[in-house]
Amino acid sequence: MEARRFEGQLKALPSKPGVYLFKDTSGNVLYVGKAGNLHNRVSSYFKAPVTLSLKIQRLVAQASDFEFFVTDSEQEALILECSLIKKHHPRYNVRLKDDKTYPYLKINIHEDWARVYVTRRVEKDGSRYFGPFANPGSIRKTVYLLRKLFPFRSCRKVITGTDRRSCLEYDLHRCAGPCIGAISRDEYREIINQVIMFLEGKHEGVVKGLEQKMVEASERLEFERAAILRDQINAIEMVTERQKIFSDKRGDQDVIAFAQNRDQAYVEVFFIRGGRLIERDHFIVQGTQDEERGRIMTGFLNQFYDSATYVPPVILLQNLPDDFFLLKQWLKSKRGRDRKGVSLQVPQRGEKKKLVEMVAENARHGMDQLKAKQLADYENNAAALEELKEAIYLTRAPRRVECYDISDIRGTSAVGGMVVFQEGQPMRAHYRRFRIKIVEGADDYDMIREVLKRRFKKAEGFKGDDTSSWAIIPDLVLIDGGRGHLNTAIDTMRAIGVDFIPVASIAKENEELFRHGISDPIILPRTSAALHLVQRIRDEAHRFALGYHHRVRRSEAMASALDNVHGIGPKRKRALLKEFGSVKAIKEADIDDITAVVGMTRSLAQRVKECL
Repeated sequence: MEARRFEGQLKALPSKPGVYLFKDTSGNVLYVGKAGNLHNRVSSYFKAPVTLSLKIQRLVAQASDFEFFVTDSEQEALILECSLIKKHHPRYNVRLKDDKTYPYLKINIHEDWARVYVTRRVEKDGSRYFGPFANPGSIRKTVYLLRKLFPFRSCRKVITGTDRRSCLEYDLHRCAGPCIGAISRDEYREIINQVIMFLEGKHEGVVKGLEQKMVEASERLEFERAAILRDQINAIEMVTERQKIFSDKRGDQDVIAFAQNRDQAYVEVFFIRGGRLIERDHFIVQGTQDEERGRIMTGFLNQFYDSATYVPPVILLQNLPDDFFLLKQWLKSKRGRDRKGVSLQVPQRGEKKKLVEMVAENARHGMDQLKAKQLADYENNAAALEELKEAIYLTRAPRRVECYDISDIRGTSAVGGMVVFQEGQPMRAHYRRFRIKIVEGADDYDMIREVLKRRFKKAEGFKGDDTSSWAIIPDLVLIDGGRGHLNTAIDTMRAIGVDFIPVASIAKENEELFRHGISDPIILPRTSAALHLVQRIRDEAHRFALGYHHRVRRSEAMASALDNVHGIGPKRKRALLKEFGSVKAIKEADIDDITAVVGMTRSLAQRVKECL
């Protein structure tokens, strides 16, 4: 992007706070930035190249346009910048890997018989959320621990208290038995409060309350109940003892440090509550190539605490972040008006310094493990790709493989899925879904034809530009199917002028590979690394397409049932589904409950019940 070409646009930039986006020739967002003064900040990118960092030089060379948003303050710009980074995943920004998929623990405290379960959506519904957790493994361990310590229910059944028999969880003392009326609502609420206190790190308060109950049970001669409480106390104390005391002060704090390697950083976070380490987690940050450490820290803090459900009063850091005072103001607003501000500290001596160094050491070890794993994966995948090249007679190893699968039930709710593997690893950002629009009836061949035409038609508009995933031509197209599917794919690609791309298919029954011009199926040894890789790619395509198919079917089922009700439009339908969760629940609900939904009347509620 030449400064002279955009001289007019640069002069017209306002001297106000806001957010700016650099884009490439295809309109893809390359970088999102915030500014206290848009005119000065954006103009700074067009100084003499020698004054710019290598990363900025590459960005400017690739950018062909920019746009901006004016905000009322720098803090608003900070919030908008974070939102746009999560939306567009710009390649030149420091960004949390797969930030949209982080799981949380949710407790709906407004329910009479609340559950503790995993969710990936945080809503403003008054529930308590804990997280985010970096991966499903860490949250599963937490749920497992909670279920060992507290007898809350894990089932989804409607609780009436009149069930004749309890489940095995009750016999194992892992559920208080609300289904059989073994516990009152107030007593169950107390268990949920204990879970919340435990997750907040208030272990001593939980133990103190349980000890009081144990004494009361003993005085009432309820010795079995007292023994159960005693075992629960011992279990909590065992967990607490394993959590090393880090500070004599009983405050809450997060400790954050990272290790960097080229374009990624391994960020370690220790969560200290009440002076004890209650949890630790790690996160992968991408886009760190040629980036200053302060900027990496800023990018992580911005995106992590934007999603976090709790901000502690003290955050110990390895490096001083950019926009220090702006971050403090924003984090204070995240904590809430009724709480004090947030202290961001980069300790230089004493216990806090040692604590940060320990977290940094953990981050370095984590990065070493990550590099070793990535190297092993790369070497194994490289060998598998080389073996695949020889097995199916390719001229070069297929570094980029696109695999296609069709999912339908006798032609209904038909969809296609495309997954992409680069160097043997999934590129989930490049996955694509296709809703079958033209083909009617159960014809897999025509559906494959439609999907391939639409995929490679997309590529035509991006020739000469490799920044869009649509524009990147694969080294191999893999079809889930047999010889017939292969021939259909080859004919289709020949018709649209991309027959230079190698095509193969894999049939599930005997794991046979098919290639054009080779009469016999190619059967790889069961121990073959190439076969395992192809199976993995095929299974991922099947999973991806099937998941989309299920979503489409659910959507169609809900739509068809409520769309037949006269007077129920999109707005009322959304309100009903939001309130009851499913058409089945609406069908079982009382007319009074349906009438209470916003926008509903009693006559309309009666009509809904009749139609369902």
